[in-house]
Parts: sequence; structure tokens; C-alpha cells
Amino acid sequence: MSKKFPLNTKGFHPFGELIGLNFTELEKGYSQCTLEVVDKLLNPYKVVHGGVLYSMADTGMGAAAYTILGKNELCATIEIKINYFKAIKAGVLTCNTKVIHQGKKLVAMDSEILNDDQMVAKALGTYSIFKTKDNS
Repeated sequence: MSKKFPLNTKGFHPFGELIGLNFTELEKGYSQCTLEVVDKLLNPYKVVHGGVLYSMADTGMGAAAYTILGKNELCATIEIKINYFKAIKAGVLTCNTKVIHQGKKLVAMDSEILNDDQMVAKALGTYSIFKTKDNS
């Protein structure tokens, strides 16, 4: 049985909330989150810091993985590889994440980050699935 995650939850965790992440879709093996580009997310060259895009992918992957976990399971990032295609100065970023492989101990996911329907980054990540005694 997959876990439930309420939509319109700010950020998914405190860091996601700090950067302004919002989840707009969440279903089994899939998540979509958005982020409005604001000045505090820019680097010294006045474009979105790469760490913001990475954080969108990482958090989107965590949320997508969360939807397929059992009651007493958690997950943690093992690795993420990201390619950046375009510098972004303004607008809304959308990160679409899907589970592409699920095993008993590992899950692999793919994230595409878009700005006005143009892909600006793509990430591939692997997460560890592990059991816990108490998942409260």
C-alpha cells in the first residue's frame, strides 16, 4: 500500500518550503512540483542557481518515491545526475518526476524541469528503500 501525501503541501519539507516549492500533482510513481523564480534564488549572474534546479529534482524524486513506499518504509537519495540545458532568469519552473524502475531496495527516477514548456534540466536519480520499525 502506498503512502498518502496531501497536495498543496508547501515544500514537502522545511528546505522545500524555504525555496518556495509547491506540489501540484502527486499520484503513484509520479510527482509534479513548481517554483516561481524570485531574486533570492538567483546566482551572481542573475540566473537561477543550479542548486535550486537540483533541489527541485531531488525533492520531486523523494515525493514520487514516497507514493510507492509501504507503511514501514522510507527512502534516501543514493545519487542524482543532472544536466543543465538553459539559464533561467524569470518565470515558473515545473519539475515532472516519474519512477522508471522499482525494486525491493532501490528505486530509479527521472525528472524533467521545464520553464514555459521548454526543458531546462534533466535528472536521473537512484534512491535506497529501507524498512523502519516506526514510521510516524
